[in-house]
Amino acid sequence: MNGGVEDMQRRAVFMVAAAAVPLAIGAMAMGRSATAESSPTAEQAACAAFASGAPARAAGVIAAQGIAVDIRDNVPAHCMVKAVLHPVSGSSIAVVMRLPVHWNGKLLGLGGGGWAGNVTLEAAAPALMKGYATAQTDGGHANADPWNTAWASLADGRPNMVALTDFSERAVHLTAVAAKNIVHAYYGRPQSRAYFQGCSTGGRMALMEAQRFPDDYDGIIAGAPVYTLRTQTTSLIRQNAALRPGQALRPGQIGRIAHAVLAACDMHDGVRDGIIADPASCKWDPATIECPSAGESPDCLSAAQVKVVRQLYDGVRTRDGRVAAYPVARGSESQWLQWFVTTSEAGRGGMTGLRNVLLGDANYDLDHYDPEHEQARLETSAFARLYQADDPDIGRFVARGGKLILWHGLYDAGPSPVGTIDYYRAMAASLKAGRAGGRESAVASHARLFLAPGVGHCRGGPGPDRFDMLGALDAWVDGDTAPERVTASRQNSTMTRPLCPYPQKPRYKGHGNTDDAASFTCG
Repeated sequence: MNGGVEDMQRRAVFMVAAAAVPLAIGAMAMGRSATAESSPTAEQAACAAFASGAPARAAGVIAAQGIAVDIRDNVPAHCMVKAVLHPVSGSSIAVVMRLPVHWNGKLLGLGGGGWAGNVTLEAAAPALMKGYATAQTDGGHANADPWNTAWASLADGRPNMVALTDFSERAVHLTAVAAKNIVHAYYGRPQSRAYFQGCSTGGRMALMEAQRFPDDYDGIIAGAPVYTLRTQTTSLIRQNAALRPGQALRPGQIGRIAHAVLAACDMHDGVRDGIIADPASCKWDPATIECPSAGESPDCLSAAQVKVVRQLYDGVRTRDGRVAAYPVARGSESQWLQWFVTTSEAGRGGMTGLRNVLLGDANYDLDHYDPEHEQARLETSAFARLYQADDPDIGRFVARGGKLILWHGLYDAGPSPVGTIDYYRAMAASLKAGRAGGRESAVASHARLFLAPGVGHCRGGPGPDRFDMLGALDAWVDGDTAPERVTASRQNSTMTRPLCPYPQKPRYKGHGNTDDAASFTCG
């Protein structure tokens, strides 16, 4: 599928590559800007000069601005470079790079979210503070609203296949190519390592890189990946069930459900902490809080609502076994109001503006989405083939020594951790089957999955949601030290917990501080 796309891309790639050598000569002086003798004014002037040269303009660079240290926002001194790539007619891919004065020699690509890219300083700042040169893209369209998909259609209503191709695969790949050449040009030498990190849509971009463009990065982090269109249909089916008249769930009832689930399953990991570490082991049945008589109240569920909650926990499959909606985890109830017990577009996965692309009908009634008739058609559409990063074969990435870390919050009520587990298992089977072709059979040598108990979508939830996956990846790629566990913490809390490599789970030892990760084992 990629042959034609890559042919079209070569023109843009060539323009960037051609700029690398001549720019490197002038960049040597800029490399000295990291020394103590350089002043912020000199560094900013060198940064601005970088954009004015003809080679930089040929590479798509349109501006460069020196940014001084901002202690308040934890932003180090760096050069912000903006470029625009036009690989094919109608394509306009914005790239933003941030090149720190005190560079650690490594490059980090960053992913987007929802149906958008992300070029914000906020997303780049943590890596900049560690000395990484960062590369970001708008995904081929400037609209940063994660649920606005107007860019996906042309003025006459037809799918905008150029923009859809950019967002699906081309933008993230060409950003990697351009970033490497700009890094070489600016610093006078190539990066020693190139990594990619993303969550949600960024997680899909991460898997896309490993599957289709294995030469782009040495190590990849894919968090909560929205890697198939089942994420969107899952949200839609959940929303339709949870809001349908006669069975709609009320906020007070969701709180009642959450309380009952915790009471039943909180102690499964050996400690009562308000977190169900292994939701799959919790079998609580909503029938236990069914109202004793017909009707409903904030403290109990009607018979129809019991069926809805069971469907949410069980998921939905079509008669031929195809997943249409993944199950939501018991314990994740605090996330439901944000994701699907809501009338917002988040509950539809952004599908409203994509009906012509996904279903061939811009007026399709999503309130009556029927997976029996539509799921197969949607998942085999031309857009699905572009967009979905569901190929379990990462053999080419592994063959060149690449390392992949997947992670997912177990309380994620948007993209399902069950889907990520499914992908990990399929990938492990693919690597094992490829042993005859010279690939290592042990998936743990190349890829690991970490599940974060109590954590929502990319962050949030009652569980500890702060952890250094980038540090773990760097130690694995650069130091050959595979992550056996990753310690997670929570803002404004003393709680820490271990994140364990799948299929291991954290369990309290039975002694020690229950807020200390050292009191838990992975097994």
